[in-house]
Amino acid sequence: MSRICELTGKGRQVGNNVSHANNKTKRTFLPNLQNVTLISDALAKSVRLRVSTHGLRSVEHVGGLDNWLLKTSDDDLSLRARRLKRDVRKASTEKTAA
Repeated sequence: MSRICELTGKGRQVGNNVSHANNKTKRTFLPNLQNVTLISDALAKSVRLRVSTHGLRSVEHVGGLDNWLLKTSDDDLSLRARRLKRDVRKASTEKTAA
């Protein structure tokens, strides 16, 4: 499983360990990924996603999973999140039409 946030697309970064003698060796910086259960109000169900803590704070700031998915472009989202976005958009249009 790749270490990429499903909502923000945040992945690993590459840098250097720098010793006191200024020797440089490669290292990776991994995002702080958590397995979380987020609740979709439009679908009335819970969804398990692998999200970075930064992404989780962003979702809460925007006002929930549904608002986050509708405001975010598809480029950053994973395949599962894009499918979820499609279902949320479909459910919200049906709710407004009824």
